[in-house]
Amino acid sequence: MNLCDVPTLKSLLERHGLKPTKLFGQHFLISPNVVEAIVSRVEAFGAKSVFEVGPGPGVLTTRLAEQLPVSAVEIDPVAVSALTESAPSAKVIQADALQVNLGEHCRELPSPRAVVSNMPYNITGPLLTAFTRFRSDYVVAILMMQKEVGEKILAEPGDREIGSISVFLKSRFDVEIVCKAPAGAFFPPPKVDSLVLQFVPKPAMPKKLDASHESLVRQAFSQPRKTLANNLKALNLPQSLFSDWLDAHDYHNAIRPHEVSLDAWMKLAQDWDATRRT
Repeated sequence: MNLCDVPTLKSLLERHGLKPTKLFGQHFLISPNVVEAIVSRVEAFGAKSVFEVGPGPGVLTTRLAEQLPVSAVEIDPVAVSALTESAPSAKVIQADALQVNLGEHCRELPSPRAVVSNMPYNITGPLLTAFTRFRSDYVVAILMMQKEVGEKILAEPGDREIGSISVFLKSRFDVEIVCKAPAGAFFPPPKVDSLVLQFVPKPAMPKKLDASHESLVRQAFSQPRKTLANNLKALNLPQSLFSDWLDAHDYHNAIRPHEVSLDAWMKLAQDWDATRRT
């Protein structure tokens, strides 16, 4: 079943009474080029199975399930019905992806595993965070998101577009662009373009350091126009620790969060974590 063919997709939707809704942020991928770009990345990493979040009627699921075992989490019960026809070999879990243990479901699949998702725009941030929580369970995640979010993630230190999401994710993954997905690649077309990004997990951090780094970065960017020193006051970092860190990286006291390198963020998190253990 070629669901990139719009008449075929519409026929499937009609048979199951499925209408794209704003509630679930549904825009179904219909670009064969984007589908093949995602499938090619999954294949390149030698994945033996795929865990999909938000498959909708199964445009991507159908293609992936031709070759690999697929499990998918889908919140919309009508989309689940459509998936029984479009991708009958896939295991579908009807659930809210933000309310279930994604890692537990992912680990049920053969390893090595890939994660794919055309993420609804309205829950992209929480979903990205959720994917970091079980990153040791997969070799790659291929994720589609609003272009603006993707560009923020790809931003480099020194770029004013960089934010906590970029530092948080790039400290945990090697990130690169897979392809662009213009609005016309979806049915119905959204008002914005999208990007598909590849996330390859980096070696795991100790859990406490992971938590310290996340708290530090999120607080540091809480008010991006303020200096880093002012933003971090809420965390009560020892002044001597912060001063020594500034000196070690040749940073001035008025440095802004977007000017800090990934390595420097990690060093500050390590130093702070060490003081909290003593």
